[in-house]
Amino acid sequence: MSRFLSSATNRIDSKGRVSVPAAFRSVLAQRNIQELYCFQDFVFPAISVGGPDLLERFERQIAAEDPFSPVANEMSLLIHGGGVFMKLDAEGRLMVTDFIRDFTRISDEVTFVGRADHFQLWQPQAFQAAQMQAREGRMLVGKRS
Repeated sequence: MSRFLSSATNRIDSKGRVSVPAAFRSVLAQRNIQELYCFQDFVFPAISVGGPDLLERFERQIAAEDPFSPVANEMSLLIHGGGVFMKLDAEGRLMVTDFIRDFTRISDEVTFVGRADHFQLWQPQAFQAAQMQAREGRMLVGKRS
């Protein structure tokens, strides 16, 4: 099965583009993803990136709610209001737009983080800190068992 796994940090070029790691481009090709749905993550200062199926999954969740409920409205605000479609260029690069920079504080490097069915764009130090915090949290849980 094709999954987005691992992490890699790449430099943003002078035109504001970053090369998506080859392993991630391979998964996009295997899954025939031409257009990327990108949204501001709900928990982390990261941009989550997947195919249109990711947006469709969220829209099914919204559709299952009363359309006038606070839950449906909040989900739509996050999914539609905090999302954009993007495409890779012919060389497999992604434009690091203000949409990405403003939310993540990415400046000159991007850390790509695999999340199984999608991947995320992180400011490298923010990812390292979040990963360390998650690891420490898991270590604490392990000590309690």
